[in-house]
Amino acid sequence: MAEQQVLSQQNNAGLASGILLCFASMSCIQFGAAFSATAIDAYGPSATTFLRLVMAAAVLALIVRPPMRSYSREQWKSALLLGATMAAMTLFFFAAIDRIPLGLAVAIEFLGPLAVATFSLGGGWRLVWPLAAFVGVALLSHDGEGWIGDPVGVLFACGSGVGWGAYIVLMKKAGKAFRGLEGLSMSLIVAAVVAAPFGLPRAGEAMNPEGLAMMFGLALLVPLLPYALEMTALRRMPMSAFGILMSLEPALGALAGFLVLSQPMTPLQMLGTALVVAASAGVTTSGNGKT
Repeated sequence: MAEQQVLSQQNNAGLASGILLCFASMSCIQFGAAFSATAIDAYGPSATTFLRLVMAAAVLALIVRPPMRSYSREQWKSALLLGATMAAMTLFFFAAIDRIPLGLAVAIEFLGPLAVATFSLGGGWRLVWPLAAFVGVALLSHDGEGWIGDPVGVLFACGSGVGWGAYIVLMKKAGKAFRGLEGLSMSLIVAAVVAAPFGLPRAGEAMNPEGLAMMFGLALLVPLLPYALEMTALRRMPMSAFGILMSLEPALGALAGFLVLSQPMTPLQMLGTALVVAASAGVTTSGNGKT
């Protein structure tokens, strides 16, 4: 009896720490995106994306030291596809938040993985969740006086959403093809190479102590630190709890936009954010109940 109580206390403690790690990861991602606004204004979204990926790839490669010569053709194919998707997703997202509010960009981007999750469950009545998310995005796009969604910015956010949806599928394959963090390390290297043609023209502008320090900090915030936090969290909590917590990401994006970028939200926009969060949580719980 005493042993069961000890195990129960340990499980509860593990879950509590896992929840804190999840919030830390999501906060890093969304506040990292918000803090990127300064770099985007100074150097442009493409150069910011490229330099961030280069630094993240370099740091992780030094830690993991992936044995590139030993990889099979299938492993290289997996890394190339995932890396190209990561580069496109990040380029599109940074270009989006350069044009539209962060909360709206995150909500639109979230439609990608939401669609993947919904259709992987077979559609049917679960299509109510993406419908609710679309209504939420529509509410987020109006500030009470007019539509705030710059068409080009919305298209970039949609492109990022498609990339995020593909990223989920490809990440699963890479996770099976590689050991530990080797798949992430190789994919980040590929992502940096793919982003180079877009980011190199203005990358030289950031070659100063202030610019390099800013880019290094952004590289740590996303993706290195969040990935490590998420991996640790998943060891301490069920996948179902993890998925439900991650559905709060659009709300954190809106909060980061408000606190860091002074992007206020109307009551209807708050309702829109709540609908996107509810839709994501609904899909997650629907998937948990599926046998």
